[in-house]
Amino acid sequence: MRQHSFYSAVFFLLGLYLAMSPGMYARETGDTLSCGQGYMRNMQYGDIRRGGAKVSFAYDLDFEMNFDNREYDRSDYAPSGTIFGARLTPSAGVAVRQPGGMLHRVMAGIDIMKDFGRSPVSPEMTKSGTETPETSPGLSNWNLFNEITIYYQLACRLGRTDFGLTAGVFPKSFSKAEYPRTFFSDSVRFYDNNYEGLLLTFGRPRAYYEVGCDWMGMYGTDRRERFMIFSHGDAGLLPWLSLGYSAYMYHFAGCDNVWGVVDNILVNPWICFDFSSMTGFQKLGVTAGGLLSGQNDRRQSGRYVFPYGAELVFDIRRWNVGIQHRMFCGKDMMPYYAATDAEGFKYGNRLYLGDPFYRVARDGGIGMYNRVEVYYEPHIADFVDLRVSVTGHFHNGYSGCQQQVGLVFNLQRLLSGGSRHSGCPGRRSCCR
Repeated sequence: MRQHSFYSAVFFLLGLYLAMSPGMYARETGDTLSCGQGYMRNMQYGDIRRGGAKVSFAYDLDFEMNFDNREYDRSDYAPSGTIFGARLTPSAGVAVRQPGGMLHRVMAGIDIMKDFGRSPVSPEMTKSGTETPETSPGLSNWNLFNEITIYYQLACRLGRTDFGLTAGVFPKSFSKAEYPRTFFSDSVRFYDNNYEGLLLTFGRPRAYYEVGCDWMGMYGTDRRERFMIFSHGDAGLLPWLSLGYSAYMYHFAGCDNVWGVVDNILVNPWICFDFSSMTGFQKLGVTAGGLLSGQNDRRQSGRYVFPYGAELVFDIRRWNVGIQHRMFCGKDMMPYYAATDAEGFKYGNRLYLGDPFYRVARDGGIGMYNRVEVYYEPHIADFVDLRVSVTGHFHNGYSGCQQQVGLVFNLQRLLSGGSRHSGCPGRRSCCR
């Protein structure tokens, strides 16, 4: 089985390499279409045309390395530990451009992911001398397939709106939204790399909007039914002022062996003041936002609770060195975190995908949380992101520290000459 996976990966990557070599098998075309989910540029095999439509070869490639060392022994909000790994997500397929400019892509790829140091150990080295999860051959370097990606993309221009549709299993990097940490924690962003469902994007000259559905669990005997409907929007009113929102509705249901449903709704409206263009700073901004949630454990209470809070984010950067301070004041945003389902399993991070440090005032009152990050973020290239940071967490005193290094390479940004942000003024510098 491992040999078959290894040979499949070798042939897939070899075919992708050959197809991306314009001097050998293809010639590059300049066909580029700006759309909500990004830019599409293709390698054309010959000049294949059918009924006025042009068929060409399409490809994509992303790489990400993530180091995240967490020292949280001073609190019980989250466990200490180290995340250190990398992923590679190549994909290839066919692009069809219609005479009116509408572009279709059908793509298939693989999500290759490796936790550094997570390799099998010999059964003789275990305490029991028998097989354990850490002796599994599935931890071998030859068996790193995390997920298969298969998706369809549509891109077209409707007046002044760039419309995009993506359906299937596809990377979350297709979304240009920047969701806050109350929605998705750093570990969720790294390990849960793909959407399974649908994403609609709308790009305007001064705004960007998206709505999507991520089907996270199919109802089964022990597998819970889970899905999330999410949306984001932002608009630049002035060069220094922008408004926006993020929102989701997370349906955490049961299965044959566990009855129960929890509804989790979270909304984050915000306003951003960006003063970087008026000063010599690379970034100088203030974002004020609210966090409004409605949650209902239908089995335990049968009624909604409404945790809420407010967050201020200050971000200043010059000479590639910056400081970001997040200050949250409000209720415990995860009231059912320690609760259990009908079988006694803790909800925890299965129900709440955001940063657990927002579990303030667990006695039901109002609490404070401060997150101070000092970071170094040099500009290497528009298609490469590098960030090195040290972060301190504070509640009623010091709660923990983490050190992070993140590196991202995005091929589509290289081919298009674009960035991960839309053209909305203020988005690039907004403190999200």
